[in-house]
Amino acid sequence: MLSLSLPIPANNTLIPLRPNSSRSRRAGAESHPFSPLPYRKLHGPVETTTLAKVALRENVRDEGREGNSISGDSPEAEPLPEGFREDMMPKHVAVIMDGNARWAKLRSLPASAGHEAGSRSLRELVELCAHWGIRVLTVFAFSYDNWIRPKVEVDFLMTLFEREIKSQLQNFVREGIRISVIGDSSKLPKSLQKLISDAEETTKDNSRLQLIVAVSYSGKYDIVQACKSIASKVKDGVIQLEDVGEGLIEQELETNCTEFPYPDLLIRTSGEQRVSNFLLWQLAYTEFFFAEALWPDFGKAEFVEALESFQQRQRRYGARR
Repeated sequence: MLSLSLPIPANNTLIPLRPNSSRSRRAGAESHPFSPLPYRKLHGPVETTTLAKVALRENVRDEGREGNSISGDSPEAEPLPEGFREDMMPKHVAVIMDGNARWAKLRSLPASAGHEAGSRSLRELVELCAHWGIRVLTVFAFSYDNWIRPKVEVDFLMTLFEREIKSQLQNFVREGIRISVIGDSSKLPKSLQKLISDAEETTKDNSRLQLIVAVSYSGKYDIVQACKSIASKVKDGVIQLEDVGEGLIEQELETNCTEFPYPDLLIRTSGEQRVSNFLLWQLAYTEFFFAEALWPDFGKAEFVEALESFQQRQRRYGARR
């Protein structure tokens, strides 16, 4: 998840980072301030630098790369990886984006730098999903349980959410990407609530890729509110008790916003192996992939590895083959 426990400074002087069009690993690639560090295998102290200097060098490195597009006509369009079967690609991928603060700590940077770098990873993943025919991408951006984190961190994340929606909205419109937000929006800043509502309305007819962002979301509460809604309808005589079943519950869950509510593949980064109150009902038959990379280091190569693992699995849904 984007929100992690390390506190961050109240005054943010970040220089905006430009998204990279591709972060696949290449032999002999030049040294980079946001380059990945091996997970749990550090062999010496990490050079200390200020976030402003890191961001400045990133801007200089990416100068001239503006205008990145995820259009299929773009010269940077990504073909489906060699050997992949299009008919075996997941329709719905869900991601628990974990490891931002640890990534920053390894570089002696504030946690806010990790969240910034994590947003770049998300932009790249959205590009890849759109290129490769994945219909739905659901990301766990902020858990309902994260409201207990330090206010300064929460405020920074809310600001980051607003900035990302504003900066990416026109790209979503141009490239046919629909954005949906699930979770308890009542606790979000009013400005963010309005921005989300406007973005959902603006992109509601897009069908190339649906990006579902879980913000202030709880899998447990998702099920509870569905049960309450059904119980109320039974009480009012709208439906009969005998009508209650899995299909009816599915209609009341927050993922009723999509044609494909059940993820085929769940990816969690940073080596952790738990679902952390995310899509508890919807993950019943989902395939899991746990990546060692921290979320800001998760790029094309790691996504290909997860998809390759998925394509090698036999999904039985309780049957025997």
